[in-house]
Amino acid sequence: MLSIGSVVLGVSDVSRATAFWTAALGYVPREEPSDDWVVLVPGEKAGPGVQLALGLSESPMQERPRVHLDLYVDDAAEQAAEIDRLVSLGAHRVDWDLYPQDPDFVVLADPDGNRFCVIDATHGSDSV
Repeated sequence: MLSIGSVVLGVSDVSRATAFWTAALGYVPREEPSDDWVVLVPGEKAGPGVQLALGLSESPMQERPRVHLDLYVDDAAEQAAEIDRLVSLGAHRVDWDLYPQDPDFVVLADPDGNRFCVIDATHGSDSV
């Protein structure tokens, strides 16, 4: 049976990407990072999650990537707070022209330009 072991992001600076994603997710390096590769795993406070590998890449960032990360939060207030926190760590908002009306997500990019979304998991639900 197959299972996903890691999600891999191509980055132009492994050290910078490691600093961003460890601070963003509470992950830690599985072993000592090299200049061209690191595997991050959930730290003690991060809870369960999939590994995130960062590999040195010379490929240009895609304007509309085919694969991206979705990061979930519990409500709109947490979404706003996490977006502010991630921006303070080096992420930036992406001017995304494909937003639907009343979106549940905000598109950001890490310092390397890799797109990811912060999603309000309760958006549109009837529960309060």
